[in-house]
Amino acid sequence: VQLQASGGGLVQSGGSLRLSCAASGFTFDYFEIGWFRQAPGKVLERVSCISNKGDSTSYLDSVKGRFTVSRDNAKNTAYLEMNSLKPEDTAVYYCAADRKNRGSYVANEYDIWGQGTQVTVSS
Repeated sequence: VQLQASGGGLVQSGGSLRLSCAASGFTFDYFEIGWFRQAPGKVLERVSCISNKGDSTSYLDSVKGRFTVSRDNAKNTAYLEMNSLKPEDTAVYYCAADRKNRGSYVANEYDIWGQGTQVTVSS
């Protein structure tokens, strides 16, 4: 059972990145996927989530209109497209899976976690 996040990197302010979250070892389309981030010295926060079928999404207010979450259940992969990046978006980004599809902002309600991928936005 595994989630593998990738796609992070260093980008200038205003730039774009696309994060991927590849799943293995479980039935991906049963699980909602959440994207979380943690900046140095700050708490973990949920950036976005997408329902198991991909028909419902939600976003942190500060990323609305800039980030887009999606998934391809045939490829067992979820994505976070990040545009118009700002220095305050700098953080380690994680993907997580929730079998109960709760749309939760609470990290410990997610059952499976991937390792983080670093996103650094320079000003």
